[in-house]
Amino acid sequence: MTTTIISTLSKQLPHVDHRIIGLKQKLFFFDEHSRGSCFFLPRGARVYNKLIDYLRTEYKKRNYEEVITPNIYDCRLWKQSGHWDHYKDNMIRFPLGDHEFSLKPMNCPGHCLMYKHLGSVKSNQLPIRWADFGVLHRNELSGSILGLTRMRRFQQDDAHIFCRPDQIRSEVGNCLDFASEIYSQFGFKFKLALSLRPEKYLGHSDMWDEAENALREALQGTKMPWDEQKHEGAFYGPKIDLTVKDLHARSHQCATIQLDFQLPTRFDLVYKDVKQTHRPVIIHRAILGSIERFIAMVIENSDGRWPFWISPVQAQIVPIHESLNHYALELRNQLASAGYQVDCADDSEATLNRKIREAELARYNFILIVGDKEADLRAVTVRSPSNKTRVQQFLSVEKLMAMFKHLDETRVGFADQGQLLKSWN
Repeated sequence: MTTTIISTLSKQLPHVDHRIIGLKQKLFFFDEHSRGSCFFLPRGARVYNKLIDYLRTEYKKRNYEEVITPNIYDCRLWKQSGHWDHYKDNMIRFPLGDHEFSLKPMNCPGHCLMYKHLGSVKSNQLPIRWADFGVLHRNELSGSILGLTRMRRFQQDDAHIFCRPDQIRSEVGNCLDFASEIYSQFGFKFKLALSLRPEKYLGHSDMWDEAENALREALQGTKMPWDEQKHEGAFYGPKIDLTVKDLHARSHQCATIQLDFQLPTRFDLVYKDVKQTHRPVIIHRAILGSIERFIAMVIENSDGRWPFWISPVQAQIVPIHESLNHYALELRNQLASAGYQVDCADDSEATLNRKIREAELARYNFILIVGDKEADLRAVTVRSPSNKTRVQQFLSVEKLMAMFKHLDETRVGFADQGQLLKSWN
């Protein structure tokens, strides 16, 4: 059935499309029983979780704390936050008891409730940086749903920073540095834009002037080019948008950094210094944006050639004859127990060259060939298809695992792994 779906999609879609590659690499699929949502298979879940683990590592370096918030809220919350008048048609709503509830389309009101719960917040406790990987639902029209790039159910690397006005520039600057590091890791080039107040917005014009000028100052401090976009800001505050072009020259707005002077007032959020109480500023911040959309972009940008550290197809073991299947399975189990995604070629009737070719087409980072010599010496012949010369090395299992560990820790890209293999012996 999967082969038929791939064949049909291949005729309808561009050659490099994340939906086709996702099926070929057994990452995910879509089903009409949950339109606008994705079923991530074990390999796809590995990619998803690796991305989140990467962000969690970066959060620790940057003094973020992770929180968990509910998925269902009484719609009175959205009325208090101001989202109701601007966003209610995009919410998935339903009656529950005597009130109307909705699945959350964003995390910010929930984080405001958490800040309020803290009680007395002192000036020197700010900034507070809360990260949330909570599931979000938005009522997208059926015609607008598109693979992983436009969904009804998705997750964001969402965060909210509660800070003093004098901390805005440094916090926004740190967010821009964070985004630059993450996108460089995946080889993406991006454009920055300052999106100014829309025609309908909450609050007073002087507050918007202050917020827009604060973001201008932060952008000027980056030394990177940026544009201004009139009427493109959120209804509660201006924002900085980071836009990436994919392989098909389509623009995707990914990272976003938004200033918000409205929600602190609506939820009566305060902090105290020695003399009096003040309103904090909220910075809404997402680096990847939708995790699903980011995965789609990585797939298409690389044509399914994943960096080893996040790859769902890290290695394929190819025994040269059936009598070596036992050693191949033993090796596979050893590597898998160390946390690596390794498969064994299972077509015993195929020739060695065909097995190797199929592994290359499947975009495995490494092909591990095992023969009698390799089995006797507890070794493998490692081939990297990352360049035209097809680098090959004979390595002990210990050296192989050391190389895998190095690739995992340093996050070497697919194109550079062949050179690393060449120098590893």
